Amino acid sequence: MLVHPDHTQRARVDPATLAWIDSPLPGVSRRMLERNGAEQARATSIVRYAAGAGFDAHTHPQGEEILVLAGTFADEFGTYPTGTYLKNPPGSGHRPFSETGCTLFVKLRYMQPDDTQRVVINTREASWLPGLVDGLSVLPLSEFKGEHTALVRWQPGTRFSPHRHFGGEEILVLDGVFQDEFGDYGAGMWLRSPHLSVHQPFSKPGCTILVKVGHLDVA
Repeated sequence: MLVHPDHTQRARVDPATLAWIDSPLPGVSRRMLERNGAEQARATSIVRYAAGAGFDAHTHPQGEEILVLAGTFADEFGTYPTGTYLKNPPGSGHRPFSETGCTLFVKLRYMQPDDTQRVVINTREASWLPGLVDGLSVLPLSEFKGEHTALVRWQPGTRFSPHRHFGGEEILVLDGVFQDEFGDYGAGMWLRSPHLSVHQPFSKPGCTILVKVGHLDVA
């Protein structure tokens, strides 16, 4: 299956317009934002677990990143409420499930093979840092060899200078409205900008976004 597989192209997706596609296991469905492959694929998805649903034990050859958007996610290592960020490194395995149901943002098969650190952060309890400009706050989540994942909070009226993204940029808008010269992006929108792309972001009403940079194909 191919869904926005070309990382040299910009992508903009409103997941709310996508159909839920059943996974191989009952009670787990997905909205596919990007995908290159069959069931074992490099993919970015919104994943929904019904109450009591789960997957069999499995491994992640190229890692997995998760942000719990709603509900409570769990595996044999712990329970992860709304707002939890997880990074499961290449070669790791688990048996995920949800007793009460949950919705996740999930990235599969994007990690570098020597990125071996497991990360679990409850973002609702973590401390935020000042950003590079007034009105920005940042919560770093993961950093490895030029790849960075973070939450960024924009106060109303905040503007950032024009800048270029080596290794590209990916954004999920969690609340509010994120903006740049190419458009306005409300809560739930997913954006991907390619290697060496340039933009000048801002937010008139304010927003919170999940940002990942440096992980896309470098020509």
